[in-house]
Amino acid sequence: MGTKLKKYSHLLTTKIIVFMIAVACFTGIIKSMIDIEVKNDGYFSMVMEDDYLLSKAFVRENENVVSNLAPLLQQYKSEENILKGGSISEETLRMEEQNLYSDFQANSKSYRPDLSEAENYAAFKTEYADKITQAKEKLIKDDLRNYHALLQELTEQKNPLYYASDGVNVYTNTTQTEKSQFEEYPAYLIFGDYKKEIYPKVIEENEQLHAITEPIQELNQDKTVVYIAFTDDYLNQKINEWKADKAVVTKNLSILGVFLLGFILSFGYLILVTGRRSFKDDHVHLHLVNKLYNDINLFLCISLMAIWVAWMENVGYQSMDKIAIPITIPISAAVFILILSLVKHVKNKTLFKHTLIYAIIHKLITFVRNVYESGNVGIKTVLIVIGYPVLIALTFFMFPVTIGLAAWFAYKKVKSFQAIQDGVERIKMGNLHHRIEVAGRGEFQTLASNINSITDGLHMAVDRELKSERLKTELITNVSHDIRTPLTSIITYVDLLKGEEVTPRAAEYIEILDQKSKRLKLLTDDLFHAAKATSGNISVDFEKIDLASLITQGLGEVNDKMEESHLQFKLNFPKEKVYIEADGKLLWRSVENLLSNIFKYALNGSRVYIDIEDTDSEVQLTFKNISAYELNISADELMERFKRGDESRSSQGSGLGLSIAKSLIEVQRGKFSISVDGDLFKAVISFPKMLDRQLKGVEES
Repeated sequence: MGTKLKKYSHLLTTKIIVFMIAVACFTGIIKSMIDIEVKNDGYFSMVMEDDYLLSKAFVRENENVVSNLAPLLQQYKSEENILKGGSISEETLRMEEQNLYSDFQANSKSYRPDLSEAENYAAFKTEYADKITQAKEKLIKDDLRNYHALLQELTEQKNPLYYASDGVNVYTNTTQTEKSQFEEYPAYLIFGDYKKEIYPKVIEENEQLHAITEPIQELNQDKTVVYIAFTDDYLNQKINEWKADKAVVTKNLSILGVFLLGFILSFGYLILVTGRRSFKDDHVHLHLVNKLYNDINLFLCISLMAIWVAWMENVGYQSMDKIAIPITIPISAAVFILILSLVKHVKNKTLFKHTLIYAIIHKLITFVRNVYESGNVGIKTVLIVIGYPVLIALTFFMFPVTIGLAAWFAYKKVKSFQAIQDGVERIKMGNLHHRIEVAGRGEFQTLASNINSITDGLHMAVDRELKSERLKTELITNVSHDIRTPLTSIITYVDLLKGEEVTPRAAEYIEILDQKSKRLKLLTDDLFHAAKATSGNISVDFEKIDLASLITQGLGEVNDKMEESHLQFKLNFPKEKVYIEADGKLLWRSVENLLSNIFKYALNGSRVYIDIEDTDSEVQLTFKNISAYELNISADELMERFKRGDESRSSQGSGLGLSIAKSLIEVQRGKFSISVDGDLFKAVISFPKMLDRQLKGVEES
């Protein structure tokens, strides 16, 4: 523990020292920049220049001559010209008159909207004649004042030498007026006859030279000439000054570079270690200053920088270098502390979360969400109806954003509702494994969770039912199989006993055994077939079947039973053949079970109707008969295994025929249903009708 505290103390001391170095380097940067700005007018590029004639300083120091000569030659010309109004352009006069005419339209009673523009303007010229004259005189006075100011500035300009003339007016600071005289100097600029001569030629490579040449070239050079020459003394003086300034700027830039490097290294180190208590510490430690909200922190940083800029501007250039250090040190130190606090929050991933705006919005959203989630639908509806207009009113300046958020919220709710609706539909279709996923919290999430719970319960119940059904089927199959072997032996021995000589009473017993064993064999076979059909473990060979032919042939095979039953069979088949796709053997087994059911339970002497109906998409086979017993049970109960219409169970049926028939039909992708109407019993078998293209495919194969 002591070692850790010692290391932390050393790191803290290092942080403080480096922080002081960073503040000192930043202050040095500001001081160096102010020195260059104040002493060299911000002329940093001087260090990259190699020749005075190619420098920016050469242009800056000599463009004043051209900028003063150009208006004198082009606009003012002379005092007499100005007094005559020759310096005033027509456009300027028109603008002055337009301003006065606007005043005439607004304030004069002479202005009549019913008159034409020309008539009103004529009235304006008459009424405002004095004001127009006064405006023109004011323009003349302004031009005259500017003219004398330019002359005064040119008179004080001793170097470079210049001579300028438009053919009438001459402006010069030398007695030399000939072009050849100016060409004797070591450097000159000569303009005339729409030409320019520059010596030495290196001056033409100066990228800033256009500031001198363009104002002269824009003049009417028909009679205008401008000669500018640079004497040896003047050039030498300016070159020496330029070199001295360049040395100062180079020195200040070197100092600036050193301070900048020191600041980057020191402040970079502070950014790296801020928030840590050791170099191996990955945890960010926050202190009292870091509790300040980041948006307030940022506002304070901007405010301090604005105060520094305003303070420096109010001081003025002459005093900047003196006051820069005492102002920069405290403000920069405060700003650096605030910036390092922001860096800590960046490392801690709380830059946005630790803001006053976020805190307010988060608390508001939490409050609304708590009310919304804890309340009932009525409270939520009232909250939305009242809260949304209030939100719109408070955020009218960002109305599109508010609408977008509302649309996004509504979209999420609609999407959740749609997910629940689709999920319920899929569950309704039998997909009990489907899970409804709804993000967030609220009624929809609770509803989805409840539906999932119901689905889980249904799934478990179905699994239990299927498992129970499978176990019962397996039990029946196994028991049926196990019974068949000893039963076969019993039947065999009974047959043997029937061939032996026995007493009449013993023969009677043997006959009873024979009947009961055969009855038991039939029941066992039915149980076996019922279990096998229910489990679906039957091989199905689909083929094209003419249903009418199948029924006709089948009835022919059971013709003896039909005669013994004293029943009248009425057949009703379509004129055209109808085909279905099924397994002939299994289908006849189902029909045979129905016929067996009819033979056992139909009213003696009654009619049995067998109809085949073509419903375009399906083929329906219907059996209808009158029951010999009162059918006081429902169709669903009759479909249960071992359930018989003969409640006394005195008949020979097993109660499995209908169940077996239903299972066999469903294995063949058909439908089986029964209905009871009083004593009328009706069984319907439906199969999809084979279409023409299916029939062609079967014939081709």
